[in-house]
Amino acid sequence: MKINLKQCVWALAIAGSVSFAAVAADREVKVTDRLDASADTLTDMMRASDSGIPHDLLDKARCVVVIPGMKKVGFIFGAKYGSGFAVCRREGGAGWTAPAAMRVEGGSVGFQIGASETDVVLLVMNHGGMMHLESDKFTLGGEATAAAGPIGRSASAETDAMMAAEMLSYSRSRGLFAGISLEGATLRPDGDANRELYGHEVTNREILAGDVKAPAVAMKFERSLNRDSVSRK
Repeated sequence: MKINLKQCVWALAIAGSVSFAAVAADREVKVTDRLDASADTLTDMMRASDSGIPHDLLDKARCVVVIPGMKKVGFIFGAKYGSGFAVCRREGGAGWTAPAAMRVEGGSVGFQIGASETDVVLLVMNHGGMMHLESDKFTLGGEATAAAGPIGRSASAETDAMMAAEMLSYSRSRGLFAGISLEGATLRPDGDANRELYGHEVTNREILAGDVKAPAVAMKFERSLNRDSVSRK
């Protein structure tokens, strides 16, 4: 079936309006609520020991990015959008930095229709990936190498392919866990969310370098990062 120019413009207009509505709805969510949702997402995806994120990969990760409820909408042209937080290990491995607000955006072309929400976790495995988080923006599969992460217990974490990627991606949609590819998606700091969270202008570089004290509302998110070390069997 051929799609003429008029149909393409109409499809793009529909996709754009739906995408704008999804972005607007996401922006209405309070930063504190998004922090709690990020904590719940990480906790659930770590507890699923046979089908979730391998524990030893979290131990090796330099940084973690959590995007709860990333929205994906499409009608011929597709778009995805989400907001979440990144943290990195402090120098010497003594705990995690305060959370830095992030947003992810992306698009696609092809036959597609519908909408969905997906929880996403990115494990940043090396220094190069960490440097991307501190930049103004970067593209997965472009500036940053990314791969679908292995699931299950520790056995799958030893593959050479996994170690070659700067970032490993995981998702949960309707209770299902799977490695996914976010190639082409752009991640950038969310300055508005940082300002709301910290009460003043602050950059992701400053936060992820450990120069900013975590606010009290981030305590639940911090516990979700540390719970694995005390709860594993």
